[in-house]
Amino acid sequence: MKKVVLALAVLASSFVFTSSSNAQAKIGMFDREAVLSLMPGIQRVDSLMQKFVKDSLQSEYEITYADFQYKDSLLKNDTTPPKSLSGAIKKVRIDEVNKLKAKLVGWQQYQQQEYQRKQGEYLQPFLEKMYGAMQEVIAEQKYTQIFKPDVFEYFEIEKANEFNLRVLDKMKIPLPKEIEDQIKALKGGIKPASPVGGGAKTPVKAPVKN
Repeated sequence: MKKVVLALAVLASSFVFTSSSNAQAKIGMFDREAVLSLMPGIQRVDSLMQKFVKDSLQSEYEITYADFQYKDSLLKNDTTPPKSLSGAIKKVRIDEVNKLKAKLVGWQQYQQQEYQRKQGEYLQPFLEKMYGAMQEVIAEQKYTQIFKPDVFEYFEIEKANEFNLRVLDKMKIPLPKEIEDQIKALKGGIKPASPVGGGAKTPVKAPVKN
């Protein structure tokens, strides 16, 4: 099964904030997937999504398919001459069969929508914590624009890494020693040498991509 994607159609992967025309621009880059991958408990989302697919989506498909077969067979049997149904009853049964058939034909899209909806529920607490930390960092450090990593082909890596590190620090979560050292260096006025996100490898894989 494909891993959960962090993308929720209803949740932005980047924010753009603009200040007044007189303020000096301060641009940052934010790798949402890299930061999310470091949050405690995030890996459990993938397990929960696998369970959802098996226990909910797969079961729903099997029930829908069985119901379609039964009602389609019943409709064909009831309309075989010399049997006949009244116009109203026949229309109801045809509508039922067509509705089930349409759901099966469009199952792939329906399943994807349900997958993303459920994924969004599981990710919501993580995203709220992360975006809350982003807002604090933006306000404190006076960032005017924040972009996601693929906006530019090239971006000064120290600047890209700086925003990620500040957000991780603000969230107060356990982090690998390498990243903790980068945060300490940043607070000490030293530019971090290794990137967090921005297209670089991170200690833990990002949790989700569908």
